[in-house]
Amino acid sequence: MMRIPGLLQALTVGVLMALLLASIQTVTAQSSADDDLPLEELQRFTEVYERIQRDYVESVDDEQLIRNAIRGMLSGLDPHSAYLDQSAYERLQEGTRGEFGGLGLEVGTEDGLIKVIAPIDGTPAEAADIRPGDLIIRIDGQSVKGLDLQAAVERMRGETGTSVTLSILRDGAEAPIEVTLERAVIQVDSVRARLLDDAFGYVRISQFQSRTGEDVLEAVDRLSREADPLDGLVLDLRNNPGGVLDAAVAVADAFVSRGQIVSTNGRIARSRGAFTATPNDALNGAPLVVLVNAGSASAAEIVAGALQDHQRAVIMGEPTFGKGSVQTILPLRDGDAVKLTTARYYTPDGRSIQAEGIQPDVEVANLRVSDAEGDPARLRESNLPRHLRGETDEGELPADAPASPLATRDYALAEALNLLKGLTILGN
Repeated sequence: MMRIPGLLQALTVGVLMALLLASIQTVTAQSSADDDLPLEELQRFTEVYERIQRDYVESVDDEQLIRNAIRGMLSGLDPHSAYLDQSAYERLQEGTRGEFGGLGLEVGTEDGLIKVIAPIDGTPAEAADIRPGDLIIRIDGQSVKGLDLQAAVERMRGETGTSVTLSILRDGAEAPIEVTLERAVIQVDSVRARLLDDAFGYVRISQFQSRTGEDVLEAVDRLSREADPLDGLVLDLRNNPGGVLDAAVAVADAFVSRGQIVSTNGRIARSRGAFTATPNDALNGAPLVVLVNAGSASAAEIVAGALQDHQRAVIMGEPTFGKGSVQTILPLRDGDAVKLTTARYYTPDGRSIQAEGIQPDVEVANLRVSDAEGDPARLRESNLPRHLRGETDEGELPADAPASPLATRDYALAEALNLLKGLTILGN
């Protein structure tokens, strides 16, 4: 067996140790001076590195081997920490601006599989009915078991117009579901708004981008002018996977006029902080209902938690996803970056969102309703022969009033609108 000469081996290990020590000293510059460097563990790393270079069946590129080690080091921390090469870093920046290519899925990892946090509105993933909680087990027939998150995302991305087939495990399904999607350029309008009724508005936030706070204020102002006045608002955060923290703070601040919105706490000083509301309320105190579900994560949970703790809104729907951690993007000198979990989020009352989520004030299951068949046996007074006519009776009333079209399209939204109307009547 051919062996590296002792001097070269010692030099290789020595150089690696020096580089690793320099890197660690840079990262831990602000750590306690009493912290000891794990020299034994670093020596074990360099020994494994040397064994791979010496005994592996094929020659391995040094740069690739180190990058793989870094990826493994980060992926072993939690589902959200990751190493981003230059192209992945650029795509992440594109996503915060609202345009990127792919399927339109926000994903994480669970038990070695890829878990769907939420599909993004108006994307191939939403059109294919991919749902929060779905587990992706194969991409184009290849298992994702043991694949890190970034590599799985790379497999799902590709040229616009090309197809990718996902095999999905879903609660309640007896066998994996095969879904073929066509890749597209994902252009996300993070805010959409309309009037639900003459005096009640609806604002949908699909994800939090850099301009989302400003867009919400503009949408509420437009709805207020159209309704004149706006008696209440439904804020829809369902299947919102999160996004930019500052945007979430701006949205909560639009409806909260004082007090804390969210705080963060981590090991180092710069990861600790709090965001406080400014004195304004875009709705002037009008009732607010926030819709959430299992696909509402991260920044969406920050908004829901702040509005709930300040008793500014009724939170309605299902328990949220429970991603209450802060990821900081740390650029590296070569154009790559590290996405590192650096803190946890806390609501104004000090509740941790991590793994707990936001519990709705009013639970509404994800149901679908349809028009009921008319029951000929059901009678009203107006159906009886020789009934006394009412003072405004101009003819027989229908035996069954039609179901609300909104309820058949979106049951939870119809319930939110009914609650808003009730709150308005009570307030008046």
